[in-house]
Amino acid sequence: MPGTGHSVRQLLPFFQQKAILVLIVSFLAGCISAPQATQSLMTVSIQADGQTRSLKLAPGTTVKAALNQAGIIIGSLDRTEPPMENVLTDQTQLQVIRVKEIFEVNEVTIPFDHQIIHNESLPEGETLLVQPGVNGTREITYRRVLENNKEISNQEFKTTVIKNAIPEIVMVGIQSPFAATPIPGHLAYLTGGNAWVMEGSTGNRRPLITTGDLDGRIFSLSPDGAWLLYTVKPSKDSQNTINTLWVIKTTETGTQPIDLKTTNVIHYAGWVKNAPNPTITYSTVEPRETAPGWQANNDLNILTFSQSGFLSNRKTIVQPNSGGIYGWWGTNFAWSADGSQMAYARPDSVGLVDLKTGTLQSKLDLIPYQTHSNWAWVPGLAWSPEQTALFTVVHKPAANGGSNEDSQFFDLTALIFAGGQPLSLYPQSGMFAYPSPSPLQSGKNYQIAFLKAIFPEQSETSHYRLVVIDRDGSDRKELFPDQGSPGIDPQRVIWSPKPRTGEVYSIAVLYQGNLWLVDSNGQQTIQVTGDGLTTQVDWK
Repeated sequence: MPGTGHSVRQLLPFFQQKAILVLIVSFLAGCISAPQATQSLMTVSIQADGQTRSLKLAPGTTVKAALNQAGIIIGSLDRTEPPMENVLTDQTQLQVIRVKEIFEVNEVTIPFDHQIIHNESLPEGETLLVQPGVNGTREITYRRVLENNKEISNQEFKTTVIKNAIPEIVMVGIQSPFAATPIPGHLAYLTGGNAWVMEGSTGNRRPLITTGDLDGRIFSLSPDGAWLLYTVKPSKDSQNTINTLWVIKTTETGTQPIDLKTTNVIHYAGWVKNAPNPTITYSTVEPRETAPGWQANNDLNILTFSQSGFLSNRKTIVQPNSGGIYGWWGTNFAWSADGSQMAYARPDSVGLVDLKTGTLQSKLDLIPYQTHSNWAWVPGLAWSPEQTALFTVVHKPAANGGSNEDSQFFDLTALIFAGGQPLSLYPQSGMFAYPSPSPLQSGKNYQIAFLKAIFPEQSETSHYRLVVIDRDGSDRKELFPDQGSPGIDPQRVIWSPKPRTGEVYSIAVLYQGNLWLVDSNGQQTIQVTGDGLTTQVDWK
């Protein structure tokens, strides 16, 4: 019947939903009533800190997780077997290995070396202890590794030298290959960091200072030759010190040097002539880490000392100042023969020092030389013996429109105080001519020794030859070395205080590390040392 069929279609969804609900309830009931599977645990033993413990752990547990569960803390050096990242299995024996690192420092002695120096300055076969040997000290740090308090390694970790060993240096005299020759006054020379003096003859030599630490920056005899002024390298533990200034008596043996309590003297220290007590003047620098290693103060100071070493009357004549163009390098100074006047030279001028006011009075402005490096050119400077002129080197303008500061033209020049223009005595002498007038000779005449560049237009790197001229630039003689021989290095040559033979004065010059005496008339040259270590000389 139509009405009945319609009712059946309406009831069908209801029965379908009910059937589905019955199925779900039955499935859930079955799950609830079914026995739940129990997950199996594994057993792990842990050995740590002398104890063994057993743990029940779920499969898949790592070593790290097991130790966390057991409350065992692992140090930064400790390790485990198996490693921390491994996954544990049943019946695994896990071991914690405690690792300790111990550093032990041992101090050991560095024995000093023994050195022998052969020197012709000593009589043959005679020995002289130049420097006593001192043992050094080294710290060696060892690294010990212990696992569960058992040492497994002991190795050297680092080495630090606390104090360097100082070698013992013994000088042994050998026969000099050079014949002795008479000399006037005192001739002091610096060889191998030690000071020696000759008196009366080149064969009569004796050591003044044998510490081996003279740096050669300052090496100057007093006007009477009785004292030597010199600089010494600082000890290794000295801070902000380039060198120190000292004096020693030359006329007595066994005297102790006097520390002048003055540091960082690079360019100038000299004697005040005709002073009632030993008196010096000096200029200082400030140490710097950058090249050239200092910043010049361009000052001028004076100091008096007694023979017992008492220091007095220290004062400043010229206050620290910039020093003009390239003043960071430094200013040089020179006393007149009678000690009444002082001249100065710096990269941009030459002139006089007003000793009362401490001001500088330029007598000649210079074209500063551009070295394109970490040094500055300062012209050589010297007084005439009668104090009427200054001898120096003038930097001339460039030719053909080039840069004046780069010019390679340098002339040996006289500044005459009586007036007039500077007098060029020798054009193209080279930048390192270093004029050196002789003492007054017969008739109040004198000569000027200087260095002439072998290659004048490359005088910065050229070697030089020793030349002597009369005071007006005439009667030129090229003395040393012989033509065809290598030239000499830039230096200030030194005249003998009196004639060495007859009326002939000699000039002390350093050549290839040795001291030579060259007669001013060019007739004789004498080699005095042969060790190749001589670096400074003075003669009074």
